[in-house]
Amino acid sequence: MASNPPGACCASGFKHEGTPIGETKSIGGTETYIVYPKGNQSPEKAVIILSDIFGIYVNAQLLADEYAENGYLAIIPDLFHGDPIKLSDMESGKADLPAWLPNHQSAVVDPVVEASIKYLRQEVGVKRIGAVGYCFGGKYVCRFLKPGKVDVGYTAHPSFVTEEELAAIAGPLSICAAEIDNIFTTPLRHKSEEILIKTGNPWQINLYSGVTHGFAVRADLSNKHHKFAKEQAFCQAVTWFGQYL
Repeated sequence: MASNPPGACCASGFKHEGTPIGETKSIGGTETYIVYPKGNQSPEKAVIILSDIFGIYVNAQLLADEYAENGYLAIIPDLFHGDPIKLSDMESGKADLPAWLPNHQSAVVDPVVEASIKYLRQEVGVKRIGAVGYCFGGKYVCRFLKPGKVDVGYTAHPSFVTEEELAAIAGPLSICAAEIDNIFTTPLRHKSEEILIKTGNPWQINLYSGVTHGFAVRADLSNKHHKFAKEQAFCQAVTWFGQYL
């Protein structure tokens, strides 16, 4: 694998404070958070945020709002059909990933991503789509980085990505990695570099010191270094999209 299956570190982190500015609507029968860039109701570029195991929650929504502030229509589809890991279970340590994961495999998630892409291209008229994958969502960035699907990809501390999925990408991919990560380990990061070189696509892996898996979306913002790393990870994504999207 290019990254290991989700583990206990995927169900840890911090809830962020803020008031999301977007709206939630049904797209193809899937609950979706959507936020437009200010003053632009007909954007040509969009970002699909493929979430971690907590789905549509305040941390992800605030990130979507930030992508919109940078000029992109941003959406977060509910990859889990109303069954994300609950924040209360994360906070109490009761999140049961082994029981949850079998119900949320590619056969269930892929159609949600497909419907989101179709909505953006056919109903909104978006010309270019970027995909952002946090943890769980990183797998689907790789699976859909194909002609006519997603044009440009970014993933932070991805999980569950197979070598075959990474080798099959057909567009620019940027990866944000944590120094301390049992999922996207140092050997797997180096293996990913070997695979990405062979794809012939533009790629990038940025490594952030002193942070753990999940920091780009669930960092402890009271920790100055963790806050800085999270912000730089977001800048990495926006800079990548500015170049290739």
